[in-house]
Amino acid sequence: MRKNKMFVEEIAVPSVETDDQEQVAMTPDGPLVVAADEAGERLDRFLARRLPEHSRTRLKALVLEGHVRIGDKAASDPGVKVTVGASVVIALPEAAPPEPAGEPIPLTVIYEDDDLLVIDKPAGLVVHPASGHETGTLVNALIAHCGDSLSGIGGVKRPGIVHRLDKDTSGLLVVAKNDFAHKRLADQFADHGRTGPLQRAYSALVWGVPSRPHGVIDAPIDRSNTHRERMAVVKPGKGREAITHFTVEETFNDREGAPIAARVTCRLETGRTHQIRVHMAHIGHALLGDPVYGSGMRTKATRLDAEAQAAVESFSRQALHAKELGFLHPRSKEELLFESDLPEDFNVLLEALK
Repeated sequence: MRKNKMFVEEIAVPSVETDDQEQVAMTPDGPLVVAADEAGERLDRFLARRLPEHSRTRLKALVLEGHVRIGDKAASDPGVKVTVGASVVIALPEAAPPEPAGEPIPLTVIYEDDDLLVIDKPAGLVVHPASGHETGTLVNALIAHCGDSLSGIGGVKRPGIVHRLDKDTSGLLVVAKNDFAHKRLADQFADHGRTGPLQRAYSALVWGVPSRPHGVIDAPIDRSNTHRERMAVVKPGKGREAITHFTVEETFNDREGAPIAARVTCRLETGRTHQIRVHMAHIGHALLGDPVYGSGMRTKATRLDAEAQAAVESFSRQALHAKELGFLHPRSKEELLFESDLPEDFNVLLEALK
C-alpha cells in the first residue's frame, strides 16, 4: 500500500457570477381534494400519486420544509393520514437552475490525477447543494476546478460525489472526476471495506471516558420519529445496519482530577448519516461541540478549569475530523492511504483539555 501525505495545494478557482434569487410559485392551480378511497393514506403517498411528475422523496422533503398545507394548517409530518374531503395545497419553489454553477471557493487538494482527487474539507463547507444551501458548496468549488470532467452519476446536484461529510466535520473526501472512477469508488464504499481495502478513520473528542479501551457499537440507525432532522438508534430489525469501531487514544481530567473527556479514533464499518455522532451519544459519550446530539452534555464544561472551559465554549462545531482515507485506485488498482493532520481549531481545543 502506498501511503500518501503527498502534496497540499491551495487552489483558488476563477470567479463565476451566480444568481441566487429564489421565487415561489403555487402548484397545482387548485387544491387537491382527498377522495373517499384515498382517506387514511399517508400524506406523502397521496401527494406522490396525485403529482407523479415529482418523486416521493422530493414531496416528503417539501412537507418537512413546510411547503404543504392541509386546509388552513401547515403539514409538517409526511406520515400524517389524510381525511376524506380535506383540501391539500403544495407550494413548490420555482425550479432552480438544472446544474450548480462553479464558484470561487478555495480547495485544499491532497492528491489529484485524471480519475479522482482527494480533498481536505474544512469545517463549515457543505458538500453538495440542498435546501438552504443551494450555493457555496464543495460541488460548486469542484465544478469551477474540474470543469466538465466531473462524474455525473451522482446527479446534477452531486457531480463527482462518492461519499460525504457533515457540514461541520472536517477532513478527507475523495471525488470522482469521471463515471469510470465514480462507479468503482462507489462500489468500494457500498462494500464498506469488507472485501477490499477501504479504510475510514476519524478523530473525535467525546464527553466522558468509555469503560473499555476499545469496542464495537453495532446498532441500526434511522431517522428520528420525534425530531425529523435527527438520526437515532432504533430497535434491531428497524433502520439500516450501522457499525462503528472505537479506540480510546487519550483521556482528560477535570480540575478535580476526575476523568471528563477522551480523544477516540472511530473506524467505520458502515457509513450512515451522522453515524459516529449518533453512536457515541448512544453509549453516553457525545462529541464535544455537537449541537444536535451533545446538547445535554454542556454543563460538563463547568467542571473544567477556566482555559479549557473557554476553549469548549468557543468551539463552534462537533469535534470530529476524518483523518484517514484508504481505497483502491479505480484504474491502477493501487492501494492508496491518505492522512490529514488535525485542523487548528481542533488542536487548540485538544491542547486546552490537556
